[in-house]
Amino acid sequence: MCYPRVEINLVKIRNNTKKLVEMCNENNIDVVGVTKVFCGKPKIVREMVKGGIRVIGDSRIENLKKLKRFKLPKLLLRLPMISEAEEVVQYADISLNSEISTIRRLSKEAKKRNLRHKIILMVDLGDLREGIFDEEEIFETVEIMISLDNIDLIGIGTNLTCYGGILPEKSNLQRLLTLKETIRKKYKLNLKVVSGGNSSSLHLIEEGDMPKGINQLRLGESIVLGRETAYGNTIEDTYQDAMTLQCEIIELQDKPSLPIGTIGMDAFGNVPSFNDKGIRKRAICAIGRQDVDPTDILPGDKNVEIIGSSSDHLILDVTDSNENYSVGSILRFSLKYGSVLSLFTSEYVKKIYV
Repeated sequence: MCYPRVEINLVKIRNNTKKLVEMCNENNIDVVGVTKVFCGKPKIVREMVKGGIRVIGDSRIENLKKLKRFKLPKLLLRLPMISEAEEVVQYADISLNSEISTIRRLSKEAKKRNLRHKIILMVDLGDLREGIFDEEEIFETVEIMISLDNIDLIGIGTNLTCYGGILPEKSNLQRLLTLKETIRKKYKLNLKVVSGGNSSSLHLIEEGDMPKGINQLRLGESIVLGRETAYGNTIEDTYQDAMTLQCEIIELQDKPSLPIGTIGMDAFGNVPSFNDKGIRKRAICAIGRQDVDPTDILPGDKNVEIIGSSSDHLILDVTDSNENYSVGSILRFSLKYGSVLSLFTSEYVKKIYV
């Protein structure tokens, strides 16, 4: 056995995917299965495909390269860098875009390879991450795009909650549909895709408030963790423990809860503060901030408290636990989105499929 490790339950991933695909399909919405949070691991993607995913989405070209064997459309989620345009048209069938200079370069690279590259034009509805904010600029961009060789404008989309925390609502998503209709009338162009965001848009389906005409969602966290991300509510009939972290105890000793001596900066440049709780039983696990933010994991033992972390050590208070821990004992943790992201990125954390 190798630790630390993330255990991935493939059956639960497939179940979550199937549930979400069915929920969306019942509302005439297609699902893009987002693979970036687990770095495009093919074994997990295979289960998503078995669960009904028909389009794969990732923010990194490096991950899309790994998924070349899957004969499904690939969507690049992060706006392309001009410097990677050649690889974008080679490994992604579709990309999200907002800059006409980048779109021109994509057209040039696609023409070299006798390919047609599909684009979803991103609109900023107020979250202030990617997307064109000014409405007139949207139409100016469309007008240029339809004149470019080897580029197909197939839709418009938006992203919400990821930066500004702005929630998807009927009112702001309706603006996408209004823009689609204006483009149809003005340019005789019927856009096939209206991409209404990510897992934070699922609550609108559950509440019956999703505007008719939104026909695509890009789902990652809801598949992996079984929750929508606007309010953090669990989704019925899904699993929240499809991925769990396991760590090994490397030290277990009774120590004071208050450090002794003059306190200066810690390893990350912060000046820590402590509460004096007397002598406590403290465990150290072999994982640290280089692998995961300790605020993004939750001990499976509710009587264990995370009290700190350094680059390579996770420090726990196990005094109140009913378990008889020893050096070599394994502790389990449930995960949040941020911890899944960092744990899969860390090469020091094993990934085990069950």
